[in-house]
Amino acid sequence: MENSEYLEVFIEESKENIQSLNDQLLILENEPANMDTVGEIFRSAHTLKGMAATMGFQDLADLTHKMENVLDAVRNSKLSINSDIIDVIFQAVDQLEGMVVDIASGGDGSSDVKELVHKLQAIENNEQIDTMTVSNNKIEEKSNQQSQQKSNHNYFADLDEFEMAILNQSNEKGFINYELIIRLNENCLLKAARVYMVFEVLEQVGEVIKSAPTVQELEEENFDLDFNVLLVTKLNDEEVKQRILKISEIEEVIISPFDINKREENDNEENLPETAEKLADSTSQQETKKTSNTNNAKSVASKTIRVNIERLDGLMNLFEELVIDRGRLEQISANLKHAELQETVERMTRISGDLQSIILNMRMVPVEQVFNRFPRMVRQLSKDLGKKVNLEIIGAETELDRTVIDEIGDPLVHLIRNSLDHGIETPDVRLQRGKSEEGDLVLKAYHSGNHVFIEISDNGAGINRQKVVDKAISNQVITSEEASTLTDEQVFQLIMSSGFSTADKISDVSGRGVGLDVVKNTIESLGGTIMIESKEGEGSLFSIQLPLTLSIISVLLVEVEKEKYAVPLSSIIETAIIHKSEILNAHNKKVIDFRGKVVPLISLKEVFEVPQAEEEDDYFSVVIIRKGDKMAGLIVNKFVGQQEIVLKSLGDYLGDVFGISGATILGDGQVALILDTNTLIN
Repeated sequence: MENSEYLEVFIEESKENIQSLNDQLLILENEPANMDTVGEIFRSAHTLKGMAATMGFQDLADLTHKMENVLDAVRNSKLSINSDIIDVIFQAVDQLEGMVVDIASGGDGSSDVKELVHKLQAIENNEQIDTMTVSNNKIEEKSNQQSQQKSNHNYFADLDEFEMAILNQSNEKGFINYELIIRLNENCLLKAARVYMVFEVLEQVGEVIKSAPTVQELEEENFDLDFNVLLVTKLNDEEVKQRILKISEIEEVIISPFDINKREENDNEENLPETAEKLADSTSQQETKKTSNTNNAKSVASKTIRVNIERLDGLMNLFEELVIDRGRLEQISANLKHAELQETVERMTRISGDLQSIILNMRMVPVEQVFNRFPRMVRQLSKDLGKKVNLEIIGAETELDRTVIDEIGDPLVHLIRNSLDHGIETPDVRLQRGKSEEGDLVLKAYHSGNHVFIEISDNGAGINRQKVVDKAISNQVITSEEASTLTDEQVFQLIMSSGFSTADKISDVSGRGVGLDVVKNTIESLGGTIMIESKEGEGSLFSIQLPLTLSIISVLLVEVEKEKYAVPLSSIIETAIIHKSEILNAHNKKVIDFRGKVVPLISLKEVFEVPQAEEEDDYFSVVIIRKGDKMAGLIVNKFVGQQEIVLKSLGDYLGDVFGISGATILGDGQVALILDTNTLIN
């Protein structure tokens, strides 16, 4: 069997199941008696085992099978969960993750799992639990099916009046009412797809009245391997059965007549009204019901598809070119003032704007994908370091561009490890300092304008300013004279220097003698910045600012003499026209009074040394910008207007130009520089 076409699906599904295992095991450790959680863990392990066996990754399937046995014993109350068992299962999950990573990188996923299999086997033996096999499970499940078959009417005890009317009518017209129990193969890869195919067949032979679980639950794969369907048809049971069994990965079909009279007797329900009016009404609704059932059944198919990120990148590059041409068309239309052309361009602008939103949203993914790995990591590191840590995650639903998500994971791992190792103290030290023995580590993400902020904060020891200064002087990063003039923020930034570390001893947890320079370099390569706040004895805060998306942004175009500049709209508070008499001087800087606040002015003409082509007017155009609680006013000659632009890098040679974050091509072919407002404010 050629499985290469399913490999990508297998890898993605496996990663999702492993993440689910990690999340649910953490819950189970805190709630050992939570059988719902045990069931979720078992289902994820069972799915993973089935997929691995189907794809031929035997080591992965064998290890998952042993883990599944332990979970099944817990589920059946033959084994009690404790921290030691959780540790072994976590080791197994780590091993599984390593195998999947190996498969994703082109390997065969093979690994020496004997030791872990032995540990899992020992857990069973110590509890005198016989090794459970899939065949035993099958026997038990089949016996359960037989008992379900005997009382199958209970699945559909809640039929409404309309459904009962259809069943009554079908009997009168020679149709047969059947209840079907359909069981999928345990190695079934895409359960929802198989259910959809079953419903397709059933709609061809008759009419589906109801399903258990519901259509929505089937669509979300919120069931084990079997589901029930109430069917009205003229075919006999064997004919229906054979048609369903032609679908691959269907293991068994059990069909039994659905006795509506027995159902009514058992449930002590009143007889349904059978007036001519009722029957006529139900007849008129029958076609509507059938159409609805057909649509619901077909909606069982998956509504999402997986797309390679390279295809999205290609789509984005093409759209960027379209945005540039759109700007050119808008300018030509404005110059020609041709009514039909203007109308067509306006329509194209609206449509391309909608297309832009769709493309950008396709690339946006929640930071939850990165944050999900941290609870497990914090648990393990806390145990290794002998510390008690409470991790709180806020804003995991915040969305970021996929390219940023792919790069931000490692820097966050380093910062969290740093907080656990250097920041949060051991329980005895915390008690001596009058703190609770459990430290708090908060991971927070939120949107602000056109940026996303990710904050890592702890209530630990904080940063020792003097220790950092002494280390910086000894490493010849700064001189003693410079040290006395530095602010706290500037001192804290020194720990981001290459090779800088204040650790008394190098550990495997954080630092490793290389400092946080790798974190800073990665974040800056994404167009972001990192700020550090700390108070010794109280804790530290690392704040990372990242662009929401890396390509298309809304800007205000301004003119400085004859040159055009783009100011990101996300940084602008408002624009203003001021008279030169309103400009004041404070600390040798030009400032204005803006709504009761003193705002410093920045002349772009002076910053970028633009040659003066015109004499100064008595009035100035000012763009008020903000970063956090800091504000500034940019003095320009003229406001051009708002526009969507494509952000282009200046390249390696011009990448570090002060106050400039990139460039864009305007509709008339001119190049406009995009201002880095954060740098200008600083």
